[in-house]
Amino acid sequence: MTRDIAAIRRDYEGGSLDEANTPDTPMPLFDEWLTLALESEGDDGNAMTLATADSQGLPHARIVLLKGTDEQGLVFYTNYQSHKGSELANVPHAALVFWWPSLDRQVRIEGSVELLPDEESDRYFETRPWGSQLSTWIATQSVEIPDRNWIEERQRRFEQLYEGQEIPRPAYWGGYRVIPEMIEFWQGQPSRLHDRIRYELREERWAKYRLAP
Repeated sequence: MTRDIAAIRRDYEGGSLDEANTPDTPMPLFDEWLTLALESEGDDGNAMTLATADSQGLPHARIVLLKGTDEQGLVFYTNYQSHKGSELANVPHAALVFWWPSLDRQVRIEGSVELLPDEESDRYFETRPWGSQLSTWIATQSVEIPDRNWIEERQRRFEQLYEGQEIPRPAYWGGYRVIPEMIEFWQGQPSRLHDRIRYELREERWAKYRLAP
């Protein structure tokens, strides 16, 4: 029998989030929260939902891994020819969501998206395990395939091709940077009276304010 999900309840007991104690710009606070999330959530702390829109304005979302942050934005890597790559080529804007249940925290980010320079993608690709490098050549992401055997056959072929060799980064694979225009920090509180602090970029300056739960 299917569980009655409408009856599922959870109260939140997170620490308070006071705008008076937050920085003037959002990335220092994001880095602080991310550091704690990596400690509490382990290897899943950098997982994020990436939402993009196609040429008809229809949204699509999936989980990807954050691979870097700086004052410019947040970085992830993928196949440029994947569905998300094609969507970003047409509509270079995205939304990100981080959910860290052990901390009762969520972060939403919206902004424009740009390709990383080739040299940055090359440097990251060189750090990937051999098998992960190889996988970028085995299959073009999101393309329909006949069965699992198709993948396994290509895997054997490329393992033979690159045995004992360095694997080059495919030209169709690399990094993106999401440049934030909005970052919202959500801290769970008892009785659903959550704390929400939003930063918005207005005329190249960050504005900060509190939202109702």
